[in-house]
Amino acid sequence: MADDLCSFTKDVFITKAPKKSPLVLRMIVLVFAMVCGVYICSICVKQISTRSKAGFLNIPVIQKACPEPNIEPWEIPYVHHPKPKTYSRAECACNPVRYFAILSMQRSGSGWFETLLNNHTNVSSNGEIFSVKVRRSNISTIVETLDKIYNLDWLSSASKNECTAAVGLKWMLNQGLMQHHTEIVEYFNTRGVSIIFLFRRNLLRRMISVLANLYDRDAKLLNGTHKSHVHSPHEADILAKYKPTINATLLIPNLKQVEETTAKALEYFNSTRHIILYYEDVVKNHTTFKIS
Repeated sequence: MADDLCSFTKDVFITKAPKKSPLVLRMIVLVFAMVCGVYICSICVKQISTRSKAGFLNIPVIQKACPEPNIEPWEIPYVHHPKPKTYSRAECACNPVRYFAILSMQRSGSGWFETLLNNHTNVSSNGEIFSVKVRRSNISTIVETLDKIYNLDWLSSASKNECTAAVGLKWMLNQGLMQHHTEIVEYFNTRGVSIIFLFRRNLLRRMISVLANLYDRDAKLLNGTHKSHVHSPHEADILAKYKPTINATLLIPNLKQVEETTAKALEYFNSTRHIILYYEDVVKNHTTFKIS
């Protein structure tokens, strides 16, 4: 009996566990492979969608900054790189531009002086822009006009090309300049505008020129046309034949008024970067104001 029990227990321990079915193992491997495949495919789909979206992004083009100009440090505020709205400066975008304004009075040689400036290939002086009253009706219209000029968007016969190196205008003292002098001084200092004062030393000759010009507006001595500025000796001789009559009683007060207006202008714009020129000096010696 004991032998039978011993034999039974031995058989129990010797009996091996049944093997798992190979079909179950294959199913487990297959499911694992499917899960891995789905995961990898989802990652690939995400990457493809990201790339396709990136193709429609608006990436701004950053323009290369212009190199520092080789000038003195104090001159940097007066050198600019305007970006016109009406055209592109192309290869001249990094060419520095200087802003100027010729402040003068009628019959002081400003037209002749401006012609000298415009003879330079890359200098544009756009004339007596504020002779039109609408442009000087208030400080807002004045600033709007100045912005257009100094942004190189003002088109006139004096406009050069995209490589303009200096741009400005001619501005008479009685064209809103004195009335809005505080705001205009602030504008000039903020924008780095250089002022060229042009006056006449001989105020009596200036007065005679004013009277002769007023007479020719009605008489139109040059073939029925009025010209404020002549361009030949022949035209000058025709206009010089007129001899205006001067009121001796008002002569001294009128000359003093011109002197006071000139002094006020110099006082108002004293804080700006400026130079004072006289017509007679420039006529006698052109090196007084030399353009290089």
